[in-house]
Amino acid sequence: MTSTRQSAACTLHRGHTPLLLSLPHVGTEIAAELQAQYTEAALCVPDTDWFLDEVYDFARELGASVLVPRWSRYVIDLNRPPENAPMYPGVNNTELCPTRDFTGQAIYRAGAAPGPAQVAERLERYWQPYHQALADELARLRATHGHALLWDGHSIKSELPWLFEGRLPDLNVGTVDGASCDPRLRTTLVAELAGQNRYSHITDGRFKGGYITRRYGRPAQGVHAVQLEMCWSTYMDETPPWRVAPQRCAELRPLLRALLVAMLDWKPA
Repeated sequence: MTSTRQSAACTLHRGHTPLLLSLPHVGTEIAAELQAQYTEAALCVPDTDWFLDEVYDFARELGASVLVPRWSRYVIDLNRPPENAPMYPGVNNTELCPTRDFTGQAIYRAGAAPGPAQVAERLERYWQPYHQALADELARLRATHGHALLWDGHSIKSELPWLFEGRLPDLNVGTVDGASCDPRLRTTLVAELAGQNRYSHITDGRFKGGYITRRYGRPAQGVHAVQLEMCWSTYMDETPPWRVAPQRCAELRPLLRALLVAMLDWKPA
């Protein structure tokens, strides 16, 4: 039996299979009491993982649970560790409470960036509820099915010189160099991508998996996590006003569906 649970921080649709789809960067809201701190450009939340709940709208049909946040990553980044350690040392990173956008520009007005007390408040109000819902749902799925599958969905502009050189492959799978899921599951997903030639792809390249994949992917404990970072260009316009490109989105969905089906068809040894 499926059900939907909504809180002030996120919405969880509970499915009937072992799969949980997490979309931590689709939120677009900034609380009214915080808005005066941000630049006018930042209030447009340009670094959102736009429309992924729409792109993955088939996930519920597959029986997946789906977890989506309400609030923008500019309030707090749900895919960063609470202690704010950098995900990718040695290159530019955005923080737990980002102070710059993906082009390196400040998102707060001068002197208005959150201090330690406000960061702690945002952790409690926005970050913890999402992660509690995520952890609880994974525990439920593992108890019900014997294992849990976590697909952490993301998207990003294909060229962002402040974050990476050149142009990203269309589809970027992250398994923390194979540590976040069973190696046979990783091989299955790689083979699914290799079986098509429309989209360029890489596994454990620039994006190996963020905090969610690293924190919850525990194959020895029956939780297998995979991150997919997709380029916006695969399904939407990359310049504002951001809009889904219907034809491109329709062409992408069958491959995404095949990846999730392959994940569901996989069984632990």
